[in-house]
Amino acid sequence: MAKIAYVNGGFSLQSEAVINIEDRGLQFGDAVYEVWSFKNYKLLDEEGHFTRLQRSLDELGIDYQVNPVSMKIVIKELIRKNRVRDGMVYLQISRGTSPRDHKFPDDVMPNVIFTVKSLNFAALENKAQKGITITFMPDNRWGRVDIKTTNLLANVLAKQNALDNGFDDVWFFDADGFVTEGTSNNAWIIDKDNNLITRELSHEILAGITRKSVIAAAAQLGLNLIERKFTVEEALNAKEAFITSATQFVMPVIKMEQNTISGGKMGLVASKLRTQYLQNNM
Repeated sequence: MAKIAYVNGGFSLQSEAVINIEDRGLQFGDAVYEVWSFKNYKLLDEEGHFTRLQRSLDELGIDYQVNPVSMKIVIKELIRKNRVRDGMVYLQISRGTSPRDHKFPDDVMPNVIFTVKSLNFAALENKAQKGITITFMPDNRWGRVDIKTTNLLANVLAKQNALDNGFDDVWFFDADGFVTEGTSNNAWIIDKDNNLITRELSHEILAGITRKSVIAAAAQLGLNLIERKFTVEEALNAKEAFITSATQFVMPVIKMEQNTISGGKMGLVASKLRTQYLQNNM
């Protein structure tokens, strides 16, 4: 079946959808995006993503007011037109179309794009049971990764480097040797004392919506959460580790570099958090 997209107020075949070549998202990466997973047509963590979207727009000074009610109407119709029950929604909003110039243009209308694709939740669950592998790289991204912009070249290069070297993903680390986050996910470890540790929010990491939901799940389970920086060495010696993201939920890490984590299988804490998160959101 041909895919349908939504662009600037109208639905069209994705293969025929058009954005002006002078779109600032295309030419400058002057755009933000959001991603929702949905199960049985239901958006997961929907309000958190709308709130973060507005924050990203405001941080870049893009003049667009998010209306969750109208956006959910568009999303629902897009899902229906694409006949997808379980999947993900991608939304991108650029500053707009204007002759190429670094300064902000006057009186420009943002360009708005929605697309949908299917997700195989059974395959995701199988992947979670097997876990993923991680390597480490210095964090060379720009200094405001807390804004969810389309400027992802450093992430793309890091991800490809990891794949080329036999790993599934990268955890970046800062100049002081502390882990920041993954290429498209937040990083977590469980130490030998069963403390659940993830880096505190700042300009150096994205405020993951799934991260926030997992913190709530951890409280439900009575886990001891510590929001602080942790080193690469701590990660390598962790009892358990996992990532969180909108499309992978809680995904166990079973190997970092050459170090096996949690006996090479999903750990007990990660398993409980994944189950609790899914129960809370589906």
